[in-house]
Order: sequence, then structure tokens, then C-alpha cells
Amino acid sequence: MTSEDDQDAPASTLPRRQLGRFLREEREKNGLTIDAAARLVDLSKSALQRLEAGRNQRIRKQDIRALCETYGVKASDTAQAVNLGEQAKVKSWYHAYGGLFNDEFNMYVGLEASARQQIVYHEQVPGLLQTREYARVLISDFYRDSPLDDIERRVELRMRRQILVTRKADPLKLEVLLHESALHRLIGSRRLMADQLRRLSEVGKLPNVTIRISPYEAGMTWGILHGQFVLLGFGTDAMGREIEPPIVFLEGGPSSDVYLEKAAEVRRYDELASAIRQTALGENETRDLMRRVAKEFDRDH
Repeated sequence: MTSEDDQDAPASTLPRRQLGRFLREEREKNGLTIDAAARLVDLSKSALQRLEAGRNQRIRKQDIRALCETYGVKASDTAQAVNLGEQAKVKSWYHAYGGLFNDEFNMYVGLEASARQQIVYHEQVPGLLQTREYARVLISDFYRDSPLDDIERRVELRMRRQILVTRKADPLKLEVLLHESALHRLIGSRRLMADQLRRLSEVGKLPNVTIRISPYEAGMTWGILHGQFVLLGFGTDAMGREIEPPIVFLEGGPSSDVYLEKAAEVRRYDELASAIRQTALGENETRDLMRRVAKEFDRDH
């Protein structure tokens, strides 16, 4: 999942990729081909293709505004699209909660939808594998001042994202390295936890999903508290070349999320995942442990 080091780091590709996804989705909502959209805003087809693919090194504000106007994008979203174009010049980049981007421009959701592979180290059940009830408790606790309909909208979005794992055509290849503490940390009720653990033991049987527990006995990998991380890979083309560079996502809690793009940084997390994998339980042992803990929750309930 790594690529060659680049001594002279280019500007971040993340804002360009997110902008491209947004413009492509808006064009498709309007039923326009690339040819038709390009003609309407006086761009060449190749220029619009590069823009949608996130490969355009020079992004002009007037082009973004013209496209948004053509697609009927509301003013607030047009402003955020223009800001994405401006951010494309920055070499190091992060996305702050409550800052530049709203839910429609959620960077991680866009990357996740495009990924072919995820390697996840987590200390709670990752969103793609959560039950609705588990997700509702976590989301309600985080957005504690939000109205109920907003909470339910967020829960529904998380549930819809899970189709990436369960769809029959080209499902996401998901490897989860789950710390053992996630099995015992009470989220909601004991009945809820039992249901969640049974859900994990079942979804782990899918051919595209691997779930392995990193046990307490493994200690600290590399002697550090490294925290949660996600490695996203985007597959290769017919020539074996990466479609997009891989990304490391570090969830930043209530303040900010961090995205690492440099090859050396991605490689380091790839090596960290490999080290965790070496001390993790096997898939069958993991499934047995999850079922055992689920029964304990049932018995206590």
C-alpha cells in the first residue's frame, strides 16, 4: 500500500480529490455527460476530466463557480467547493470538525467510498461493522446537543455506508485489528454489547472481511501508545499502477482529523499494522473470544 518517496513533496492531493468527487456527483445528478458539462462552461473535455479526477494542478475559481452554477449548487456549497480549490495549494492538510466542511463535504466518507481496501486498527467497533443501536449510542454521546432527527440522520448515514462491505459486486476488502478492550467497554447496555459482538462474529465470516483481536497480553506494539488509525488503499489499474495514492487517516477526536499522504508516513503505518498483526489472535480464536464475551454479557443481563 505504499508508493515511492517524493523528496520534494507536492501540494496535497486530498482537497483536489474531494473537489473532483463533489463536482462529478453534481454533474451526474443533473444527468450531464462530461462532454455536455464541459461545453456549457467553456472547458475542454480533458480539463474537466482532470478536475473530476483530482489531477488538475491549477484550479481556477471561475471554473468551479461556473460548474456549480450550471449544476444548480446552492451558494453555501459553492463557497465550500471554491475553498477546496484554494486548499489544493497547501502541502500539509487536515480537516477540522465544524470548520471548513459540512456533512456534504465530509472528507473521510468520500475517501472511504472510493477505497478498495482498508486496514483498521481500532479500540472500538469501527463504523462499518456497528449495529444500529451501538452506532446510535456513540453518535448521541458525541453530538449530545443535537436534536433527535439529526442524530437519526447520522445513524442512517453510517448504516448506508456499510453497503461498502456487504455488497455483492466488488465489496471493500476490510481487515480489522481490534483491541481486546473494545469487547469489554460497555457501550449502551449489556444486551446491546452482546448483539454487537454476535454481529462481529458473523460479519467476520464474509470472504472480504478479516477480524482479529489484538489481546491485552500483546502489550504495546513498538512500546508506544499509537492510537487508532485507518490505511486506505484505492486499488490498481490494468497496468498494476495505483489508481490513487494510499492514505492514512487518524481520527482526531472532537478537534480535528489528520490525513497522511507522504509515502514514508504511509509506509510507517503499514509496518505498524504488520507488527500488530503478528501478535493478534487468529480469526477462529477471535471469533471464539467474541462469542464467549457475548455470552458473558447475556448472562450478566
